[in-house]
Amino acid sequence: MLSNTSSRPPLCSIALMCCLLQSGLILVSESSADESGEQRIYPLRLVRIQNPKPLLADHPQFVEPIRETSRYEAPMLVNDDGADLSVRAWRTQFNARGIIEMPNRLKAAKTAIIVVHPWGINDGQGWRLPQPAGFAFASPPARRNIERHLQQVINPFLKSMRGKTGLVMYSLPRREDPIRRKLYRSFDHRPTADERRQGRIELTTKLKNFNYQAGSLPKQLTISKENPVRDYFRQFNGGKFGDHYNGPGYWDLPIPVHSAIDVDPHDVVIYDGDGYEALKRFLREHGIAHVLLCGYSCSKCYRGTTAGYENLRNDFNVFLVGDATLDNRLMVDTVRFATAGQLAEISRENLITQVSWIRSDKHNTVDAEKIPQTQKRFQPVEKRSRNP
Repeated sequence: MLSNTSSRPPLCSIALMCCLLQSGLILVSESSADESGEQRIYPLRLVRIQNPKPLLADHPQFVEPIRETSRYEAPMLVNDDGADLSVRAWRTQFNARGIIEMPNRLKAAKTAIIVVHPWGINDGQGWRLPQPAGFAFASPPARRNIERHLQQVINPFLKSMRGKTGLVMYSLPRREDPIRRKLYRSFDHRPTADERRQGRIELTTKLKNFNYQAGSLPKQLTISKENPVRDYFRQFNGGKFGDHYNGPGYWDLPIPVHSAIDVDPHDVVIYDGDGYEALKRFLREHGIAHVLLCGYSCSKCYRGTTAGYENLRNDFNVFLVGDATLDNRLMVDTVRFATAGQLAEISRENLITQVSWIRSDKHNTVDAEKIPQTQKRFQPVEKRSRNP
């Protein structure tokens, strides 16, 4: 710290700072200024973590644990005044030749939890997969896996944080429609209890009365002798989701939040059709600076839709909750390896956390018997050793 005895810093301090900057021990980011124009020096001090435990190991049925042992502890990155939420996180860095972990201290009231695309399909609310060949959201095995994931990971996490964080939000396709306006709080409307009851009746009627019978697979293809493989894929590609297979009007239906999530009246729905600027404005108006991002699919919607991390990370401190997302687009009964691979790649430019690394200083009201054993043993970040 520079001395206050002179308006000009000592030459030795300037020389020391230059050495540290040149050596890479202190990092100054080109975009490190906040909206007030203030900057700070972040020391890139990396301490090797001895005998580290696997990352994302709490729910191996959903995400394959990451067992990389070249791991380093870095100084705290986010440190809010009056912080009451600990969020430990990690990222990969090729030049450091390993994974870098750091503690963070957030103000819970300035934090939003967003679940990307928890679509309620084949969940009893009425929206179903078109037959015989329609496609939406995920393959049948993947959808069953998603339902279990919502029940065992995301819904308990939301319950544990609701009332502590500033906002709990879900993103859904298209724009707000009259039925969902009655069901869910949005950027400009809070439905009454009577509106919600009426919206539930209208949703059930609308979804259950839709004709889910649509077109079938083609019986034959016309292909050339010279290049049958090319012609085969041109005519019968990886999948189409339009009117032939899904039926006219299918994508105009009011897609609900999955029934495995206990939506609270204070929770907010984000509609993709409103665009990112509307979301950014709403978050800013509610004092949000940090986002804990959950949802589906981590290789597509989680990344590139309105509430995806590629948008949010430009304006907010985004932490991707690694065990609260799945790569659900594959036609397999387990996506744990695909999800871990996606997260490892994403972590080059994003911070990854996990449910058991997110701890509020406030009293936790969740039933202890419903929390996985790995979470029960968790200690606050500031009291933990460097061996997470």
